[in-house]
Amino acid sequence: MTTNTTVAVYGAYGHTGRFVVAELLERGFVPVLAGRDEEKLRALVEERPGLDVAVASVDDPASLDRALAGAAAVVNSAGPFATTAAPLIEAALRAGIAYVDVAAEIEANADTFAHFADRARAAGAVVVPAMAFFGGLGDLLATAAMGDWTTADEAHIAYGLSSWHPTEGTRAAGRVSGERRDGRRVRYAKGRLEYHDDALPTLEWVFPEPTGARTVLGEFTMADVVTVPSHLAVPEVTTYMTTEAAGDLAAPDTPAPAAVDGSGRSAQTFLVDVVVRSGEEERRAVARGQDIYAVTAPLAVEAVSRILAGQTRAVGVASAGRIFDAADFLHALSAHLSFETHDPRT
Repeated sequence: MTTNTTVAVYGAYGHTGRFVVAELLERGFVPVLAGRDEEKLRALVEERPGLDVAVASVDDPASLDRALAGAAAVVNSAGPFATTAAPLIEAALRAGIAYVDVAAEIEANADTFAHFADRARAAGAVVVPAMAFFGGLGDLLATAAMGDWTTADEAHIAYGLSSWHPTEGTRAAGRVSGERRDGRRVRYAKGRLEYHDDALPTLEWVFPEPTGARTVLGEFTMADVVTVPSHLAVPEVTTYMTTEAAGDLAAPDTPAPAAVDGSGRSAQTFLVDVVVRSGEEERRAVARGQDIYAVTAPLAVEAVSRILAGQTRAVGVASAGRIFDAADFLHALSAHLSFETHDPRT
């Protein structure tokens, strides 16, 4: 537990970074605005007077060390995370502080677990990747749905997005991921990531009311296929996306998110429906809210708050469901999303 409230935000001027800065301030933390673009940082500090600015680049370790000096934690909101995650984790380990990121990139998150698990554990450090809408929220919901189960046969995570207006960061991350996969798609089956060239299946998913039955793309694979099996014994993890949202993401002319309220949130709504199955038994957890980018900020900041308060269950590299009490964490976000579980036995 620490009384230090200073938190560096790398990529603070980005779309999600701005939400993170606002949430930190709302929660009483002191953000340090960090990133590689000095002009954008100076413009942001004009909106947030009194905050410190730290110009730093991931290819300049000394600049990262200066940016993190005096901070208790760092939130990395700058993608593509295939480029930024490793250098910032290295800097956090050198500084002896917690690292949280909002990476949705499957391979970048897998790399974090593969490359830093042993070192972070040995150092007693906390590294939480994918602490975001994709990867973090699904993992928390799957963990809460599991309850007292120690294993399950399948986990299904269906994303009922009303639309998806991607940020430039999302598009950039998608390009990097596509290049790494050589155009193939990825799925998690039989306990491992697999790469395929076949088309995505289209099917119907019956979401809780009032959403109801919607057409979705099956095996529209998101970061949950890294976070969930990192700590839950579930050999089959499948994610789904509503066809409207998938179409928005695929279209090159879909505009970026537009604010519709004073907090900067867009009009987009979401429903995340998670079903875990063991034999003939099924359990479910559901979350509803507005704006997938905006809700990432309270997810990441709640993680920072709990890490600094010592409310954690693990050290090293750990997903949200592993390191936090999943149900308690989700209930703590009631101002930002609604959460419920459904166990047929109760």
